[in-house]
Amino acid sequence: MRRITRITTVGIASAALALSATACGKSSTDSGSSSTSSAGATKAAIAYDIGGRGDQSFNDAAYAGLKKAEDELGVKGAEAEPSEGEGDADKVQRLTALARAGNNPVIGVGFAYAPAIEKVAKAYPKTTFGLIDDTSKTGPNIANLVFNEEQGSYLAGVAAAKASKTGTVGFIGGVEVPLIKKFEAGFVQGVKDTNPKAKVLTQYLTQPPNFDGFSKPDLGKAAAQGQLDKGADVIYAAAGLAGSGAIEATAKAGKWAIGVDSDQYNQKGLAAYKDHILTSVTKDVSDSVFNVIKSVKDGKPQSGEIRYGLATDGVGLAASNPAYTKMTDLIAAVDKAKKEIVDGKITVKTTP
Repeated sequence: MRRITRITTVGIASAALALSATACGKSSTDSGSSSTSSAGATKAAIAYDIGGRGDQSFNDAAYAGLKKAEDELGVKGAEAEPSEGEGDADKVQRLTALARAGNNPVIGVGFAYAPAIEKVAKAYPKTTFGLIDDTSKTGPNIANLVFNEEQGSYLAGVAAAKASKTGTVGFIGGVEVPLIKKFEAGFVQGVKDTNPKAKVLTQYLTQPPNFDGFSKPDLGKAAAQGQLDKGADVIYAAAGLAGSGAIEATAKAGKWAIGVDSDQYNQKGLAAYKDHILTSVTKDVSDSVFNVIKSVKDGKPQSGEIRYGLATDGVGLAASNPAYTKMTDLIAAVDKAKKEIVDGKITVKTTP
């Protein structure tokens, strides 16, 4: 039976009220409380990044980890959605409400939660806070869950260069921030190492503080169409929900799309375009969420930097599309590149 409680943050006050009401019939608890209810079930919560659950990508991967913890560990899960145009104060109140309700751990999905987690973690020292994609804010009760995105993106670059017939491929970044620059750097390096004559078209959808590039599919669609018009026949988008628009445009043009974060070939919301999703750069966000929840339940909470890289399959390329598995030369090139990265023969750049 599903026991995940989803909180839609129409307002911070209503979110806090809803969280209190769903805490197994108990009122909210303070930072000195246990992470278990009277029934003995661990309570864990995730606060979503821009785009929220249903983005077919980053947030959905985090949700999969919470759902796995519920199914396998008997955890009672709660979810909290972001509100459009919110600031750090909104995130602080959301995380505070989740911690006060007795959830432990509380996981912020995305680097945007870093300032809020730094503040709330100090107020709730007995609660573990998971912070995905950021190491700038640390503390004894903060688990920094980070990934070598550049390594998986390098493999995507190899695949794109091998699959391209025009010699022109595209990269679309949601918002031009250091994290997404890692995706770009790895991808471009992988393309150029495989085919030095290849052309890589790069475009970012928005610049901070405008984060619409992670949430508006129309922006991704327009950017992809522009790259298709310039001859790109493989397009890799690292843009959250906006990336689904890029996949749609690329698929409708009969060209190859490369997904990100989740295996987007298997995402129900993208089923109409799956035949044109060559592969996806996967980040094991799901297991990172599950692992930090399990660590708290086991009484050995994670803290500090916990890195997921290519050597441990923390990042990689999905092979769900049967068309991909038939490209033997491409797969051989990807496998060779993976081995050379793991063996230290290839060092992947983290900046373009």
